Amino acid sequence: MHIAIIGNGITGVSAAIRLRQLKPDWKITMISGESDYHYSRPALMYIFMGHMRYKDTKPYENSFWSRNDIDLVRGWVTEIDVGSKRLIMHKRDPIYYDKLLIATGSKSNKFGWPGQDLIGVQGLYDLMDLRDLSENSEGVKNAVVVGGGLIGIELGEMLHSRGIHVTFLVREKSYWDNVLPGEESSMINRIIKRENMELLLETELKEILDDGHGRVSGVITNKDERIDCGIVGLTAGVSPNIDLVKGSSIPSGRGILVDSGLRTQIEDIYSAGDCAEIVTEGEGRNLIQQVWYTGKMQGKVVGETMAEMDSVYDPGIWYNSAKFLNLEYQTYGQVNNAQGLLSIPDEKNVYWEHGNHLHSLRLVHNGSEVLGVNVMGLRYSHKVCESWIRDRRSPEYVLDNLSQANFDPEFFRKYESEIVGRLREQII
Repeated sequence: MHIAIIGNGITGVSAAIRLRQLKPDWKITMISGESDYHYSRPALMYIFMGHMRYKDTKPYENSFWSRNDIDLVRGWVTEIDVGSKRLIMHKRDPIYYDKLLIATGSKSNKFGWPGQDLIGVQGLYDLMDLRDLSENSEGVKNAVVVGGGLIGIELGEMLHSRGIHVTFLVREKSYWDNVLPGEESSMINRIIKRENMELLLETELKEILDDGHGRVSGVITNKDERIDCGIVGLTAGVSPNIDLVKGSSIPSGRGILVDSGLRTQIEDIYSAGDCAEIVTEGEGRNLIQQVWYTGKMQGKVVGETMAEMDSVYDPGIWYNSAKFLNLEYQTYGQVNNAQGLLSIPDEKNVYWEHGNHLHSLRLVHNGSEVLGVNVMGLRYSHKVCESWIRDRRSPEYVLDNLSQANFDPEFFRKYESEIVGRLREQII
């Protein structure tokens, strides 16, 4: 049995490792045109900022793959020949498979802006983007970052670290307020401005200007304001990278359509990770999840499915985390945003924020149990916070045991006594 995996990100790698555990005699080939070896994609910003070297971002030493009999192929797949079960390669012989996993990840969104293909206009997703950014940032004094989310603020921090003045164009009323509640969003606004970066809210990109030689020279906003710049970062979200299956018999919608076992409708073809769209029964919207830990979970499940186990993907309790501009961010469960797009019946919020606007904690509950947690500027244990929601702990229980979650270093100031006092007042 020959398994071919397109993509060497966290999903493809997790699937390959799980398959090798279950099927020691199967042949496994992992294909990537981006890199020879798997690396940690969230570490791209630290390479650019000089905090890490590329080799430090590889979770496994190079010999790991040969020791586990996982073949690595560096090359681009240009077509999936479903009928003949073969992958057409760019400047390489075709690769035949018995079962195929498509784990091609995401790509940066583009919305047809004039000038979006000029030199100096780019997203931030992979090593090619990082290489382009290193070249494009040479000698540049000003940059514009389009979009108000995690990738945008990370790109802004990267450019800012090299002395480039950054202007954010954010169409929302507050940074990332399509995800964050109003107080946490306002905190990010203040931190951006504190770092001497410019934040233009309720402002959209209209056009990217050409310097006459095919390179960006500035942008025009929807308010007809011109901003001169040498780099434009397009970070208005990502979408499933499904270019490879377009026009094929493999069904797709926003992503590659799969069932709860991550099977496509084509026999022996599977998809998982950022590029997969899990079809939901009934009237619920199909599920696309595009964060590192869900990609890892889906990789494990699809490996088991391909090995003929009866495995089903359960997304479990939602979790995400990031660190930007020295601010730690963690979210667990379901936390409402500023516009109330994620309303929960009988939802109640209690919130504490320190006077320096660099630390906050939010509990979302329905009176009897905690439904969600937002932590900003503090390090809280994933295991503990998730257990509060999974075990349906009451707000009172969480407050009684809040200090158990904090794992900031010993010399860091702890705020739990202040937090508990303030939140108890709100619960009462």
